[in-house]
Amino acid sequence: MDANLVISDLNSSKDSLLSDCTGYQRLIGRLIYLLATRPDIAFAVHCLSQFMHAPRQSHLNLALRILRYLKLSPGKGISFTKSECFNLTAYVDADWGKCLSSRRSVTGYCLFLGKSLISWKSKKQNTVSRSSAESEYRAMATVSCEVYT
Repeated sequence: MDANLVISDLNSSKDSLLSDCTGYQRLIGRLIYLLATRPDIAFAVHCLSQFMHAPRQSHLNLALRILRYLKLSPGKGISFTKSECFNLTAYVDADWGKCLSSRRSVTGYCLFLGKSLISWKSKKQNTVSRSSAESEYRAMATVSCEVYT
């Protein structure tokens, strides 16, 4: 998915609703199941899963694009490497006001034990932040709670 692509549910004359959304729902459900080993598609699947109730043709096209990516990159799953270092490292970021419908920020983080990825998440924040600094603070608080629990 392009980094600056904004997916919305706004009505467009060119973008029609799918007549039968069960196929789209099954596809997204299978992609969610695949997230256990493929964190590289987590954000794209997170964005598309928000439109399970009324998907549009553009949403299906993006889901099929994820499938093409997966077909062309079969060996890009999680790998655990042997390491003498057992440092716990956390990376966190927030995208202020990313969701156009609710204006809530999106928090994303990943945790590494040594060189191995052990946890990751991308989620909308519970409240609307009034500044980018506030959304970054909320993101750091979220990952701190994840590390210490």
